[in-house]
Amino acid sequence: MELRDYLRILHKSWVLIVACTLVGVGAAAAYSILVSPKYDATTKLYVSVRSSNATSVDLAQGTTFARQAVISYVDIASSARVLDQVIDELSLATSAKELSATIEATSPAETSLIEITTTAESPQQAADIANSVGKNLQTVVVDELEKPEGDDESPVKIATIQPALAPSAPASPNLPLNLALGMLVGLAIGLGVAVLRSVLDTRLHSSHDIALVTEKPILGGISFDPQTKKRPLVVHADPRNPHSEAFRSLRTNLQFMNVENGPRSYVVTSSVPSEGKSTTVANLAIALAETGARVALVDGDLRMPTVAENMGLEGAVGLTDVLIGRAELDEVLQKWGRGQLFVLPSGQVPPNPSELLGSKAMSRLLDELLNQFDYVLVDAPPLLLVTDAALISKITGGAILVAASGSTKRNELAAAVRALEHIGSRLLGIVITMLPTKGPDSYGYGQYSYGVNHQDDPEVAAVRENVEAAAKRSGSVDAALRRRSGAKEPAKWPV
Repeated sequence: MELRDYLRILHKSWVLIVACTLVGVGAAAAYSILVSPKYDATTKLYVSVRSSNATSVDLAQGTTFARQAVISYVDIASSARVLDQVIDELSLATSAKELSATIEATSPAETSLIEITTTAESPQQAADIANSVGKNLQTVVVDELEKPEGDDESPVKIATIQPALAPSAPASPNLPLNLALGMLVGLAIGLGVAVLRSVLDTRLHSSHDIALVTEKPILGGISFDPQTKKRPLVVHADPRNPHSEAFRSLRTNLQFMNVENGPRSYVVTSSVPSEGKSTTVANLAIALAETGARVALVDGDLRMPTVAENMGLEGAVGLTDVLIGRAELDEVLQKWGRGQLFVLPSGQVPPNPSELLGSKAMSRLLDELLNQFDYVLVDAPPLLLVTDAALISKITGGAILVAASGSTKRNELAAAVRALEHIGSRLLGIVITMLPTKGPDSYGYGQYSYGVNHQDDPEVAAVRENVEAAAKRSGSVDAALRRRSGAKEPAKWPV
């Protein structure tokens, strides 16, 4: 991962990181409040060798002996022989083993000093235990272990040079240190979780994720619109909405993709369902028609057609009727809006969608549409579920793949790209839908707002008129087909 990847993770997961850091600080604060305070007290002893009329050589030898002996005396300080006497002297309700865990005896390097530090819940008790250990250490070493036989004095002398005093503040818990450690631990956990979540998350979130899958260009990014179900045709219903501007940007990029003047027929598909392909193709068709171009929108999803419903048109007759020769193209094309946009609904759902879409009749139909229109857009089913979109892409100018941010997985997009490349279809680019409006994965137009009320827009009124007239057109078109075929009942699929 590069530096920008980590910065993106920080930008995206900063709330999680901050939350973990605060939890760490809170846990450290709670621990510092709930734990019983401990007090430390320290006494210092000096070890020397007795000498009278000693020469400088004798003094040097005595000093060397004392420094060597101190190492053993440090261990003796926490031994049961010393601590049993401390317990009896102070009447402590503990054992020598338990008491030794609260005592630490050390000796600074190259010195004859012994430092005895004790820890207790009471400051005075800590001082008393430290002084008692020092006094009893002197007794055990001088009067018992190092005392020669007879009445001679012990050659070793241990003197207290700094008695232990009752501390004024507890040694633990150290609130500032605990808070700092809690903050560092919480921050480390937050960063670890954020990085781990990013590594394990295989969903597409931004153009960077798509670049890991394919080198094909990103034609556009459509931010998430919670009003999509209520107004799927946002380019028409609210033309100055930032989402409408995103579809116009997609339109511009698509126009530049065809600089070689190839066939301007495109199939719009996705890898899996619910990625917004039908909404995208409908709004793209409207945006293209805004430029004055003649646009044909074909509902090639013969399994779950939605174009007619989104456009407010009757979809009982359409593409399937033309493909089986039950109707002529001019009879089922429906003009939409005030521009030059014409919609060819799917018609009745056939039992053999793949055969119809891959037939020569479909190829002839697309050629006929290209002769009449500047752009032909075909809405097709997802690539990974059925072969319909792949079949259509072979007889069009190229495929546009729609991927939903936060939903589509990288392996799904990769499989869809491979499916098109395997049959030699031309993948024009990727359109990212449902992008968040804030954060590192947001898209540019999400930050702009025009604040225009389009409630009385005449174009919106035309949409309403379209929907109201759909039922009337349904009856007239279906009746015309029955008259043409001489049938009294609606025609059925041939066996």
